[in-house]
Amino acid sequence: QVQLVESGGGLVQVGGSLRLSCAASGSIFAIGTMAWYRQAPGKQREPVAGITSRGMTNYANSVKGRFTISRDNAKNTVWLQMNSLKPEDTAVYYCQMYMRDYDYWGQGTQVTVSS
Repeated sequence: QVQLVESGGGLVQVGGSLRLSCAASGSIFAIGTMAWYRQAPGKQREPVAGITSRGMTNYANSVKGRFTISRDNAKNTVWLQMNSLKPEDTAVYYCQMYMRDYDYWGQGTQVTVSS
């Protein structure tokens, strides 16, 4: 059984920063790509950033230059540092992990950016 636990969401003002964490536990072996997605009210879930097991990263155009994804393979943890937050970043953020041909998802953490 595998579990992803996210933390770090909250309420922040425009221009502020938050750091999301996602820790995987359980029967962990050879994690592949880890990623962050988000879903705003009334919108589809969209990818935000991803990182391979070797550290290669990719970002949605809307967050490039503001968000940074990182991971620690020994700790089975991925982070998302979010800077210069905008109201349009408001969403539930989900951690996703690919392992042994299966996608695992966290429960989501709310990020609200107030103006």
